[in-house]
Order: sequence, then C-alpha cells, then structure tokens
Amino acid sequence: MLHIVDDEEAIRDSLIWLAESRQIHAAGYDGAQPFLDMLGTDYAFNPEGDCLLLDMRMPDMSGALLFDTLAARGLTQRMPVIFLTGHGDVPMAVDSLKRGAFDFFEKPFNDNKLIDRVEEALQASLKAGDQALVQTRLASLSSREREVMDLILEGRMNKVIADMMGISMRTVEVHRAHILSKMQVRTAVELARLLK
Repeated sequence: MLHIVDDEEAIRDSLIWLAESRQIHAAGYDGAQPFLDMLGTDYAFNPEGDCLLLDMRMPDMSGALLFDTLAARGLTQRMPVIFLTGHGDVPMAVDSLKRGAFDFFEKPFNDNKLIDRVEEALQASLKAGDQALVQTRLASLSSREREVMDLILEGRMNKVIADMMGISMRTVEVHRAHILSKMQVRTAVELARLLK
C-alpha cells in the first residue's frame, strides 16, 4: 500500500493515479495528522508492503517531524519513507537519507523513476516484515529449544544432540517438534532457509 501525505490535492490525486497505473494500491492524506490518525496505535501492515511518499513542507506538521515521529515508533523499517519536496537542497536530501529515509525526490520528478523506487520500497517493506515475523517466532522459543535449534542447524542428529546435552533422545524429539511448530516450518532445511 502506498500512503501519500501531501497538502496539495492535485499532487495527491496524480500520485494515486500514477501508482494505480502500476497496480499499486494508494491512499492520500492532506497532512500529517490525518495520516497519524489512520495509523492509530495498532496499524496492521499491508501484506503487500507499505511505503510512504511524504511531502517535506506541510502546514500542520513538517514531513521531517512526521518522519521522526514514525521512526520513534519503529515504523520506518516496515514503511520506508520517500520524501518529496519542491523546496529541497542537497544538505536536506543528505540529512534525510542519513536519518533513514529510503529516498528523496525533488518536484517536479520523473514519474517512472519515482514509481520504480516505490516498488523497491514495497519490496524492502516485505523483507522487513518477514524479518520481524521471524524474530517474533524466535522469541517464542524457550532457552532450551534455542540450544536444540542451534545444534539442529549445525546438522547434528537427534542422538548426538541427546548425548551432547545429557538428555534423552525422546526429549530432543519433543524439542525438535516444538521448534518446527513454533517456527512454522516442516523440516530442518526449511528452518535453515528461514533463518539465513
């Protein structure tokens, strides 16, 4: 989902049209506060990824301040931000990128280059979402399950793990089953692929 925060209606409408011409769902907001209201406190990230096109200068709250607010909430990894401005300069662009913006475009911009970067940002959003999901699954493992998982990932067989840890082979099998279930994979190979 492409979120467009810009106080100029004509810009929002043209960007929505441009995004939808590439089959990217888009929504526009006339300022920072309506966008923050939409996010609420428990925004559910889009399964197709999220990206924010953000105008730098707006009357209610600057794009830089909105970016800082989102960064403080830990949202800018899952929702990469591309700044748009008609009043940019090199130091502003460099500062934005150093602070974690995905990209910076000056108006007028090349439509195709902008949407190409939006597509790349959506892919980055998906990868960040996958990583967050894996971390959540890993956090659900007990410390003992983590130890067993590490040995599984080293390619150790159940009997060897049991001997190394001083536990029964049946206990290793139970831990292995719990690990695979919690990580939502079927095999050790899938587990390794998930964690690479």
